Amino acid sequence: MVDFLSPRERSERMSRIRGKDTQPELALRRVLHGLGLRYRLYGTGLPGKPDLVFPRYKAVVFVHGCFWHRHPGCSIATTPKSNTAFWLEKFEKNVARDARVATQLGEQGWRVFLAWECELSTPAKAARVGERLAALIKDQSAPGTLPHAAASCPDRY
Repeated sequence: MVDFLSPRERSERMSRIRGKDTQPELALRRVLHGLGLRYRLYGTGLPGKPDLVFPRYKAVVFVHGCFWHRHPGCSIATTPKSNTAFWLEKFEKNVARDARVATQLGEQGWRVFLAWECELSTPAKAARVGERLAALIKDQSAPGTLPHAAASCPDRY
């Protein structure tokens, strides 16, 4: 399939993709805050800059976009038809980086939790995910969940 956008238009569109304060992230933050959990945003001193950091519980949460981080079995995690080799390489690097960061955080004693974009697509789904995450975060004996170890979408929790 031929790209219907010019390179300049494609660049413009791609530049609008945000890495912080995304809708799924805001939905999860609202739920967790409502459940009484307090957190720091974007742990700049930690590997991978986790989206939510819970220092009291030594836990971090990443809110991953299904497309960029290749959510297994998710319909959002499609591969573009044009420039496929570029995209496959980019996705492989993203997945490898996610695994490396999770390992580094685990070695530093942090528990790593993951929420997928599709799991936070509605307020009801976000509430279910938030309640499950809150219970896991508060349970000091619960091991962290490494990225890409989750069941397929959309209702992991």
